Amino acid sequence: MLQKLDDVERRYVEVERALLDPDVIGNRRDYAKLAKERSDLEQIVQRYREWRRLRTDVEEHKELLEGPDPEIRDLVKAELPQMRERLESLEVELKRLLLPKDPNDDRNVVLEIRAGTGGEEASLFAAQLFRMYSRYAETQGWRVETLSDSQTGLGGVKEVIALIEGRGAFSKLKFEGGVHRVQRVPVTEASGRIHTSTVTVAVLPEADEVDVHIDEVKDLRIDVYRSSGPGGQSVNTTDSAVRVTHLPTGLVVACQDEKSQHKNKAKAIKILRARLLERAQTEQQAQVAENRRSMVGTGERSERIRTYNFPQGRVTDHRINLTLYSLDRIIEGNIEPLVDGLITHYQAEALKEPD
Repeated sequence: MLQKLDDVERRYVEVERALLDPDVIGNRRDYAKLAKERSDLEQIVQRYREWRRLRTDVEEHKELLEGPDPEIRDLVKAELPQMRERLESLEVELKRLLLPKDPNDDRNVVLEIRAGTGGEEASLFAAQLFRMYSRYAETQGWRVETLSDSQTGLGGVKEVIALIEGRGAFSKLKFEGGVHRVQRVPVTEASGRIHTSTVTVAVLPEADEVDVHIDEVKDLRIDVYRSSGPGGQSVNTTDSAVRVTHLPTGLVVACQDEKSQHKNKAKAIKILRARLLERAQTEQQAQVAENRRSMVGTGERSERIRTYNFPQGRVTDHRINLTLYSLDRIIEGNIEPLVDGLITHYQAEALKEPD
């Protein structure tokens, strides 16, 4: 661990030095990239430096225990336990900070909420969950934009899709995906019988604009040959036709429409770029669909990550066996205890895994 921390600190110093370089300052893109890297490294470097200072202080205090002055010895005995406790706390935090970061954590969120089993009651709860997440987003300073919704006549929603924009949105909301189960007496239930309904929630990182980069030297093989078919005097007399092969994917585009080899090449590469873009978008959409399927399952009552029991005022997250008797506050957007509990749990699980 110490080697990793030394490497992080060394990189932090390099980045700070680079940010003072006039050439970097003059390049907005490079400066922004390095500034973000410094921000990402800053907390871990600060904690590491505090840990190092504290470790030195502990060693010095231990030496004072051997000294002749009884008052100093008593003072050291009183201070050492707190210092050691802080040292252990810093070690745990440093291990957590060294965990591999989810590359999606800083992305915005596409939130999808759909009514599952339970009819109108499920639709009403879907609307309530959307309100809960919207209020939580407000407390975090995030922006919520409804992209589409399908409302019912009684104030519920069959489906709502929204974009949540803000720093760290995905890192905090990513564990909310799954089947949410509600147990309560519907307003339309005359006999007072408790109903169980479900709502599915999908939390997806907002996808980047798909960009297609082609290295013409490394990625392409260009073959030229003589055109065939109608075309006047130049047909079959010059090697103007071009076949472009994209080596990483095997895609091939041939073009012979123009008399100029350069024009045919440019057109072939343009067509190739469009096909690669389409391919990348299709793969991205397939991945998003797979993430959604794995998150929400079939929406049946038995597939649940969390239960909201209104008669008991209870919320239980079944993944971490956390039960809170503050449903009224949670449903108003105060979901921080659930969010923090899930993050802490999964970080603890990751710390158990061998390096």
